[in-house]
Amino acid sequence: MGIGEESGASLPSSGADAKKRRVTYFYEPTIGHYYYGQGHPMKPHRIQMAHNLIVHYSLHRHMEINRPFLAAANDIRRFHSPDYVDFLSSVSPETISEIAFSRQLKRFNVGEDCPVFDGLFNFCQASAGGSIGAAVKLNRGDADIAINWAGGLHHAKKGEASGFCYVNDIVLGILELLKVHRRVLYVDIDVHHGDGVEEAFYTTDRVMTVSFHKFGDFFPGTGHIRDIGVGPGKNYALNVPLNDGLDDNSFRGLFRSVIQKVMEVYQPDAVVLQCGADSLSGDRLGCFNLTVKGHADCLRFLRSFNVPLMVLGGGGYTIRNVARCWCYETAVAVGVEPDNKLPYNEYYEYFGPDYTLHVDPSKMDNLNTPKDMEKIRSVLLEQISRLPHAPSVSFYTTPPTIPVPEEVEEDMDRRTNPRIWRGEDCDSDHDGEKADSKDGADNMEEDKPEGHPPSCC
Repeated sequence: MGIGEESGASLPSSGADAKKRRVTYFYEPTIGHYYYGQGHPMKPHRIQMAHNLIVHYSLHRHMEINRPFLAAANDIRRFHSPDYVDFLSSVSPETISEIAFSRQLKRFNVGEDCPVFDGLFNFCQASAGGSIGAAVKLNRGDADIAINWAGGLHHAKKGEASGFCYVNDIVLGILELLKVHRRVLYVDIDVHHGDGVEEAFYTTDRVMTVSFHKFGDFFPGTGHIRDIGVGPGKNYALNVPLNDGLDDNSFRGLFRSVIQKVMEVYQPDAVVLQCGADSLSGDRLGCFNLTVKGHADCLRFLRSFNVPLMVLGGGGYTIRNVARCWCYETAVAVGVEPDNKLPYNEYYEYFGPDYTLHVDPSKMDNLNTPKDMEKIRSVLLEQISRLPHAPSVSFYTTPPTIPVPEEVEEDMDRRTNPRIWRGEDCDSDHDGEKADSKDGADNMEEDKPEGHPPSCC
């Protein structure tokens, strides 16, 4: 199916475009055990919750399951500065008070929003390893879609942490893709601007970045519509500044018209989609009003172009809705429409009182007027029109791709018996019974984010 063919834009969830996608899925079983600390809104356990739903819906049977290798320090140094990587790999809660480390905390922006916690570097290695591994699978032609819900940490900079993000797995994954692919499109639907990725590729035409985000008095404060890239990268950064209350209908029209034009003009060889779930209705730190289906429509549309696609996680702080969203988007990737009624699972009580995969949007006002949306669309389409058609890239010597150790495929049908933890500290969103995971009960809390500005992935 050619880029720009209208039929591709209407791909249903069932995958009725007659082409079954080969989907590979990366999951580290220990990812949910990492804990940013009491009261911190970032909860890695949401990835484990999403995975649990994926397994109970039997979506794993439609995918190749991979446990990611831990990215080595040298892999991470392909983007991040050596002294920053050295710091991340050696700092710990036990050593943080030592003079050698305490002096570096401010320099590397590590502190309250980006705390030092047990296993910090291992967490970064797993996240980055999944995204690099996903890129390798796409580079080899072993998959059409590669998923890493532990990835998408788009705020991390070359030499500092930012917005709950320490290592920018997205940049590392794109750098791997660029070994084989001439042009890579990066699309970000997190409620926050994808500043770290945009900054990394701001001066090149080999990566085009498109970020749909809340703009104004909101972290990270970047992403103005007039920020378009510089030098060879001029016009290859697209920023879509949006207001509170963005709903499915207004977002769908803008997203599809902009991305359709980008795909026609830029003609990327691979696409990376950051699916930050804090743009969903009811997110603790977000301010949009998207439903799970409205959010997933972005993936459905990009999937329709039949271009190698990497799908990553990102923000998301009402964790029951993050799990719903990433489970449903996994279903969209494999071409399955799951039942709205949730199967019983280890976290079942989290999804009450309706126990459904989908939730209704709130009644908040949409501050994005049709006039404003049309103006944004017009400005962006004008910017895209200034691009050369399918910019050419000269290849010299293609560097070798990173070898990925062969892993024995995980048996996702083996399930442990659920253990119920009856505590009051777990999750302020629900007062009933809570599912416990080994070493992870504290991770399930959803405390009020006092003391944390809305800086997040």
